[in-house]
Amino acid sequence: MTGTGPVWIPYCGPGPTPAEWLARWNLDPVLIAALALGLAVVGWRMSGRERMCAAAAVVGLAIVFVSPLCALSSALFAARTVHHVLLVAVAAPLIAWSAPRRPAGPLALATAAQAVVFWAWHAPSAYGWALSNDAVYWLMQSSLLGSAVWFWAAVRRASAPAAVAALLIAMVAMGLLGALLTFTGQPVYEPHFATTAAWSLTPLEDQQAAGLIMWAPAAAVYLAAALMVLGRWIGPDPRTGARPA
Repeated sequence: MTGTGPVWIPYCGPGPTPAEWLARWNLDPVLIAALALGLAVVGWRMSGRERMCAAAAVVGLAIVFVSPLCALSSALFAARTVHHVLLVAVAAPLIAWSAPRRPAGPLALATAAQAVVFWAWHAPSAYGWALSNDAVYWLMQSSLLGSAVWFWAAVRRASAPAAVAALLIAMVAMGLLGALLTFTGQPVYEPHFATTAAWSLTPLEDQQAAGLIMWAPAAAVYLAAALMVLGRWIGPDPRTGARPA
């Protein structure tokens, strides 16, 4: 603690300036070893589409946790939002599609769990806790990823109407949080109060940019997935050329 408030030391290090952030790679040896082990397992145990999905997931996790995006997310809440969207809407479905198709539990419960976990970690107090303690940071990341993998695995196993409904609910949950952050009239994420000025942004502008990312492109991922499922459901059967009855 200092006389001006807490000193935030997030896992990805202090927030970088524009001049230094591209050189700020995270070379945590434990993380690098875990990702390398993941790639080894992919090459040894998987084949075909499952191998491609799993390898892409590992690459996505490397972008999130190893690339300069990790450090940038210490400076800008908008970058942290991109970080989380890549985790739950890119890496998670790739992991879900790389695994065998097994029962994933009730889709409604998985949908609710993903939304609750995502909203909970974006509460200002929980977010600040995660950026001041490495163990809590990894609890945040693992719970975000785990609940999202569960959701996408349940979507994969569900009927088309149920999958479309779940994806639309996930879209609304993401969009509502984005809208809330966009229209909140004051900044609420204290870890970024002193890190946005170097990027010519106020904390409120940074927060509003993050909200717009959730509200539009992030929510659009779930909409696109719902439209894909819907198209396959109502489109012609690729084996016969006939539409489903």
